[in-house]
Amino acid sequence: MTTWVPRSCTLPTAEQPLRVAEFDALFTERLTATSRPDRARLELVLTGGEGVEKTVRELVARESSCCSFFTFTIHPGREQIRLDVAVDGGHEAVLDALQERATVAAGRDVP
Repeated sequence: MTTWVPRSCTLPTAEQPLRVAEFDALFTERLTATSRPDRARLELVLTGGEGVEKTVRELVARESSCCSFFTFTIHPGREQIRLDVAVDGGHEAVLDALQERATVAAGRDVP
């Protein structure tokens, strides 16, 4: 599996596996679909529920603080939350790896 933590990430190396584990848990528990509208954008559909939006907002805020090339847009809903992830042209490979990681963490073929 390709790593999606690029060298440009400013999160201390010792903390990176913990952050990856947080994303893995979110994907394992909540991911229902993925789509790739273009090379620089990934859309993730997560099941909603009590506290899920808050968890997603906190996680992506922390990720944005160490990996400024990510742009996260959250589209909340009662039944599902759509998380759009965008990167600049120099980080498309990171988005590829994130999509792969999300699909594997979900443990199933995610459309």
